[in-house]
Amino acid sequence: MNEFKLALRNYANFDGRSTRKEYWMYILFYVLILFGLLIIDNFMNNSIIGIVVGLFQIVFIIPSLSIAVRRLHDVNKNGWFLLLSFIPLANLYILYLLVQSSSSSSNRWGATR
Repeated sequence: MNEFKLALRNYANFDGRSTRKEYWMYILFYVLILFGLLIIDNFMNNSIIGIVVGLFQIVFIIPSLSIAVRRLHDVNKNGWFLLLSFIPLANLYILYLLVQSSSSSSNRWGATR
């Protein structure tokens, strides 16, 4: 949960690095919250909950992008590599980068944590 809070505190910080644990814990909590909202929406059949789900996704666009960019920085790749996720099969390369361990030395985005 601390990683999720840390990602939200750095919601618009596209500089620096994020560890593999920080990134995947953020993704885990994001998916759990979204899944919970979707279950509530499914059982209630209420359009208000659908609006809440949409707003949740809109609000979390910037934090999700920023932590993904910082994660790419941690494996010594430029954040622009994230655009490859829109290309079929190239998105598998992005997934490969996101699961890589951190680069062990300092790079142009900072020192390791």
